[in-house]
Amino acid sequence: MVNALSHVSLVVPNLESASERVRQLFGLSVGPVMVNAQQGVRMVYIELGNARLELMEPQPSNPALMRFLEKHPQGGLHHVSFEVDSVAQVCADLQAQGVSSISAPQALNVHGQPIAFIHPRDFLGALLELEEPHAKPVE
Repeated sequence: MVNALSHVSLVVPNLESASERVRQLFGLSVGPVMVNAQQGVRMVYIELGNARLELMEPQPSNPALMRFLEKHPQGGLHHVSFEVDSVAQVCADLQAQGVSSISAPQALNVHGQPIAFIHPRDFLGALLELEEPHAKPVE
């Protein structure tokens, strides 16, 4: 079902400032800025060897993340992401156990691959993302 930890995601108020802070504190290389228009975020990945750190700056088109920043002006931990072979299959298996997804159908990550979010009430109080990193990107 779960193959690996994909990433831990932080919401930040300013992507460039947050990226620079990570470089300054830890000497880590920050990947290029990407935009996921469907999710309403600007983002970067920081490769950590066995997982990634994702920094997300919400855009006005994502009211949920804008509210998150209102509550946490300095930013904060948003979600944990697991790699799975099939988002659809894992969601179906979880739904059969009474777990609900809170994603729009056919949600895609910045690479065009399927993702789904599981509500914190169904995962130990934490928002969980499922992603299918080996899927062919949807055009």
